[in-house]
Amino acid sequence: MRRIHVIGIGAGDPDYVTAQAISALNDTQVFFAMDKGDAKDDLVALRRHICERFIEQPGYRFVELPDPTRATDVHYEQAVSDWHAARARLWAQAIEAELPDGACGSFLAWGDPSLYDSTLRILDRVAEHVEFEFDVIPGITAIQALTARHRIPLNDIGEAVLITTGRRLRDEGVRGAAVVMLDCECSFLGTPADTRIWWGAYLGTPDELLVHGTVGEVGDRIAEIRAAARERHGWIMDIYLLRTAD
Repeated sequence: MRRIHVIGIGAGDPDYVTAQAISALNDTQVFFAMDKGDAKDDLVALRRHICERFIEQPGYRFVELPDPTRATDVHYEQAVSDWHAARARLWAQAIEAELPDGACGSFLAWGDPSLYDSTLRILDRVAEHVEFEFDVIPGITAIQALTARHRIPLNDIGEAVLITTGRRLRDEGVRGAAVVMLDCECSFLGTPADTRIWWGAYLGTPDELLVHGTVGEVGDRIAEIRAAARERHGWIMDIYLLRTAD
């Protein structure tokens, strides 16, 4: 039977790759990667660099798949569902065509595959069309990288921490502590000025950016830095921790 590894490769620094992940890399003959256009070519390049660094024997290959376009003119949940379905059809065709019976393929997930990553949900759909078995190799998350780089604990003593998105932060606000991901609109600017923020982008890469302070002190600066970095690179991956004053 075909086998698939879903390998968490950390937030950008190859040193975040675990020994378990290295074993899985060396067990792989075919790596599947989504081609998201010229602006994100360096994301595929970083995956290739990780393979070149840790795989001991040549002979593996990359199969790059064009990423389907996600609709913007329908409700968010429907757009994501349709996008996942389109990806699943593409992945099923690629696995059938490119991965022989008995061979092992891998998908390399930034951070950890369990945290705001679609790979596992899509593979569940792929399994409806192609027979294979798969396992999941956990990775260093962007949350771990963020708190380590800012040298802070994630939570105060006895405090809960919410992990949410920019869209939900805008809709629901926050009390206490929250890690915010997938925020393309700088939703932290809508929080009280005395809310503390620890922000990071391109974590673990040479382009890493870090800012911390209160939203009133550094919020506008983060928005400016973020916009300039996105313009410079053509893409951005960022994350931040908020802690309200009350």
